[in-house]
Amino acid sequence: MKYNVTIGMEVHAELKTKSKMFCGCKNGLGLEKEPNVNICPVCTGQPGALPVPNREAIEMVQRVGLAIDCHIRLQSKFDRKNYFYPDLPKGYQISQYDEPFCEAGALVALDGKPVHITRIHLEEDTGKLNHPAGADHTLVDYNRSSVPLMELVTEPDITSGKEARAFCQRLRQVLRALDVSDADMEKGQMRCEVNISLYPEGADRLSGTKVEVKNINSFRSVEHAADYEIKRQTAALEAGEQLIQETRGWDDVRGITVSQRKKESAHDYRYFPEPDIPPMSFSEEYVENLRRHLPELPQAKEKRFVKEYGVTVDEAAILVDDKAFAEYFEEVMSELVDKLKSGEMKADIKKAGKLAVNYLLTELRKHLSKANETIADIAITAENFAEFVAIVADGTINSSAAQMVLETMYEGGDTDPSHIIERLDLVQLSDVGELDSVIAQVLEKNQKSVDDYKAGKENALQFLMGQVMSATKGKANPQVVLEMLREKLS
Repeated sequence: MKYNVTIGMEVHAELKTKSKMFCGCKNGLGLEKEPNVNICPVCTGQPGALPVPNREAIEMVQRVGLAIDCHIRLQSKFDRKNYFYPDLPKGYQISQYDEPFCEAGALVALDGKPVHITRIHLEEDTGKLNHPAGADHTLVDYNRSSVPLMELVTEPDITSGKEARAFCQRLRQVLRALDVSDADMEKGQMRCEVNISLYPEGADRLSGTKVEVKNINSFRSVEHAADYEIKRQTAALEAGEQLIQETRGWDDVRGITVSQRKKESAHDYRYFPEPDIPPMSFSEEYVENLRRHLPELPQAKEKRFVKEYGVTVDEAAILVDDKAFAEYFEEVMSELVDKLKSGEMKADIKKAGKLAVNYLLTELRKHLSKANETIADIAITAENFAEFVAIVADGTINSSAAQMVLETMYEGGDTDPSHIIERLDLVQLSDVGELDSVIAQVLEKNQKSVDDYKAGKENALQFLMGQVMSATKGKANPQVVLEMLREKLS
């Protein structure tokens, strides 16, 4: 029997507000080096301590909702969600149940597939448990307790691990573009949970038994966990086994899911309205003001980069994935446009744009990765980089010299490409008269390669080309040299 797949996502993201969700403690996102330093009676659940909602966190969630075409509720409230974990000091979590801030939206994933959004609500995060090696006790750190936590729930529109990954990647782009969360999965700032069910072909798409997979901390693991669970459930159903609604964890080392507990239903949490926080009302004018101040969103930015700068769709997607990187690219392109208008640069903007993307996404990212740095750490200004691209586009230096110049710029000290080129004497040699004597000497010293080429061995031409480049210390214009060699050898 053939089975179809339905996947829904639950994604949590810690919001980077200045203070926590219901108190004035500093929001350190649970990344503090010392335990229990940003805590107070409210976020540790002391008797009589009253919560006060964080307006900034509420606005952040509503802005996310507007960015992905959600309906923003004008009436909303907080609810108590009851369950007992050691790192949940009150014995309940302040969350939202039937009146979330945002409902019924849609997000077009990186693969172009629209995924419908059921709801986005706001709640408080829990603390963290620490299990010292070899100890017979567990320690609780409440620094993360009451950090604002956005939860987004999708419709079961996804049908594969690849699609789940593409959705999560696009959502992170949106969160970063809005500057509401850094959404760093390795640091636990964005946590993805995959809800998977299978149903026989021809049956109701919601007739399958839903299994939730938690503890997923990378996009790669989202894809692998979903694909593994699809295979596991398919094998179980084909063997005549009965699947149960449960929560499973993802074991990244073994590449498998493992059963954790039977999945609770909504009634198990005994939701009821939070008595210490009054219901909230929002006006249409308030919502429209939030909408007016939304920044350019990733999908729109991708399309603009392709149209204005001639980059490919894939290149635009990589640039947009890092907000700071995209901003740096735009600053570089702005400088290049100015150089083009002033007559400093002969190449057209589309050619310059392609060069800029090539050196940004290959050479510059290679240096960033090696140094474990981000674009914010480098000393090369957008003006420096634009001048570098203009020099390469105009053919002043060749590609091997360009790599040397960029490496020198990256290492600091002198980030002016013109100074570096002059100091290292890297100006490309394109003069036919100067190259003619060099090529003549190379041909004279390498008669065997000349004969090999004439005998049809094309590799001999590349060898001769390398000899010319070596004789000119890499300064010769490769295209001019190639044309001259072919002419002389013919």
